Amino acid sequence: MTTTANENKNYKEENYDNLDDIDETDQGGKSILLGIISQLKPGADLSRITLPTFILERKSMLERITNQLQQPYMVLEAKQKPESIDRIIGVLSWYLSGWHIAPKAVKKPLNPVLGEHFQCYWKLENGQYAFYVSEQTSHHPPKSAYFYMIPESNVRVDGVLFPRSKFLGNSSAAMMEGLSVLQFLDIIDPQTQEPEKYTFTQPNVYARGILFGKMRIELGDHMIITGPDHIADIEFKTKGFVSGTYDVIEGTIKDNKTNKLLFEISGKWNDVIYIKKNEKGASKKILLDVKKCKPLPPLVRPLEEQGNLESRKLWMHVLKALGERDHDVATDEKYKIEEHQRALAKKRSDLKVEYKPKLFSKVKGKDLEYYLYKDISPNATAEEKIKSILTVAPFLPGQKFTNGFNLDADSKIKLDKNNA
Repeated sequence: MTTTANENKNYKEENYDNLDDIDETDQGGKSILLGIISQLKPGADLSRITLPTFILERKSMLERITNQLQQPYMVLEAKQKPESIDRIIGVLSWYLSGWHIAPKAVKKPLNPVLGEHFQCYWKLENGQYAFYVSEQTSHHPPKSAYFYMIPESNVRVDGVLFPRSKFLGNSSAAMMEGLSVLQFLDIIDPQTQEPEKYTFTQPNVYARGILFGKMRIELGDHMIITGPDHIADIEFKTKGFVSGTYDVIEGTIKDNKTNKLLFEISGKWNDVIYIKKNEKGASKKILLDVKKCKPLPPLVRPLEEQGNLESRKLWMHVLKALGERDHDVATDEKYKIEEHQRALAKKRSDLKVEYKPKLFSKVKGKDLEYYLYKDISPNATAEEKIKSILTVAPFLPGQKFTNGFNLDADSKIKLDKNNA
């Protein structure tokens, strides 16, 4: 790591809270859930419904997003491929590698409150560091903006997640709208003269058996990855009522310009995924065996250093109660947080004040609605990139909040321009 981050070398590197979920399927609690959703009609919006705590994961959605970022070595390997077709195959493998990281029981991540933020970092096997920051930029509708970078390898990911929940009878669905954008900052796309870019959509998430039968999670519908020269279309197939198999995927990789089929994808997203070249006599090969993946969980600053709106600090009493299976306390603590947010929303409404995010700025004419406010040039050195990232928010143990942290993102942009 560069000298900028070496200044933080003496901290104790530790993942302070093990938030892995207890494999708890509370079938008795289904009667509580049944009482709530029996009042709903199919197609109803669940985003404003308060769900019982037994169904909650011990993570905020802002932290849950990092599940997709826990195989950094795979995206670094993809970036090293000399041919664009091999890069998108590597990028596809990397993106598929995160979906199996989830609680075994049916769990829903905590809905972030407006202004909630989460920061973390990774120390990679190659000695480099990766950084992630996210913020809840909107509550109704719920929108989570995030930024991830491996500065010394010129890998950047930006994204906005906009989940919409629906009641479908014996199932609920989380329609995962939004987009992620991966950039290889030092590979220039000759067509755009900009860094090579890949955009990603997500499969939707279905919770089955919420009224009767065994509760389980399914991923469904299409996930699209669009690169400079190729497009990958992966369908997550849901099991039919009579026939079919759980967790199956089928997909293709095609040439963007000619639409020619180049590769076929098959297998199970939580087991083994295969790739087959579209030519006579070709046999399928293993693209990804998720059982051999070694997820690298993020590292987070200790609770005593975190701000009141950082995810783990904000939800700490809820998370503790969930870990102890004390759902009465979890419900009470969750209610306190939600009531405080309602009071803040009413105050803003009375004063006719619009909430403005602190870390992400709203933009027009780009792939995403929100981007990190800090302008980090693709051409900056690794040390300059790290220095810029560390001024956004505290990532590393021992880091302090800056005096201007609570300013809104647009005000920070103006200050940065004035100080340039």
